[in-house]
Amino acid sequence: MTIDPAFSAPAPSLGLQRVTGRARVRFERAGETVRLRDLDQSGSAKVRLPKVHGEAPVAVFLNTAGGLTGGDRLEFEAQAGADAHAVITTQAAERIYRSQEGPADVQGAIRVDAGGLVEWLPQETILFDKAALTRALAVDLEGNARLLAVESVVLGREAMGEDVHAVSFRDRWRIRRNGQLVFADETRISGDATDILSGSATAAGGRAFATLVDCREDAEGDIDAARTAVGDIRRDGLSAGVSARKGLLIFRLVAENGQILRAGLMGLLEAWRGARLPRTWYC
Repeated sequence: MTIDPAFSAPAPSLGLQRVTGRARVRFERAGETVRLRDLDQSGSAKVRLPKVHGEAPVAVFLNTAGGLTGGDRLEFEAQAGADAHAVITTQAAERIYRSQEGPADVQGAIRVDAGGLVEWLPQETILFDKAALTRALAVDLEGNARLLAVESVVLGREAMGEDVHAVSFRDRWRIRRNGQLVFADETRISGDATDILSGSATAAGGRAFATLVDCREDAEGDIDAARTAVGDIRRDGLSAGVSARKGLLIFRLVAENGQILRAGLMGLLEAWRGARLPRTWYC
């Protein structure tokens, strides 16, 4: 699997020090257990493998730089072999700070072989005022492989009185099964994010939003259960909905702030997975 070069940020000038990092993990089934097969990490991108007992292995990606700004680049890749199940998460929220030169660039790549499952469960990305970020997630599924993936975005920290009036954000999802495109999604915010998201056709004033995709064979048959799960998390300040396509369930959440979004998203993920989230989500 390769990172999509067409969606990469331009190289920064040589005069400024930049964050770069790449981390990759591969899990494979060995008899009754799933084990780490390969691990590669460089730069500020690191991987931690917490102990789990009787559960799918968990890989925790982290950025030791503590945040990103213009010209920084991170690449994360996760692979699961045939009939292997792995959970991928992050240590904490990723923070995107004010950019002085171009966007930060974050690339995610996932490959799942037949019978396998990858749960891509990173914590939220926080965009600060004047932040710039391009982010892409490329997924290749083989046969009856399954993907459960979430990405969430928060505009500033409301509790700190932070407003986000200038931001450049572009997010790209591409999911392919057996080489055929099955899901494509684009989000783009450029300009005054608070004003853009104030409209009824965007976020109705919400400061935080998330997308959750369940990609598997016959996923659309669970639309009623998905609607029930969404209904259970709705509350003041949080709107949520779900739609179905062949082999796909797509959940969308919009909230007044990051705290409300996180609580609703955690409730939805726990209910839909039938299990608690990785421990880093509760820290």
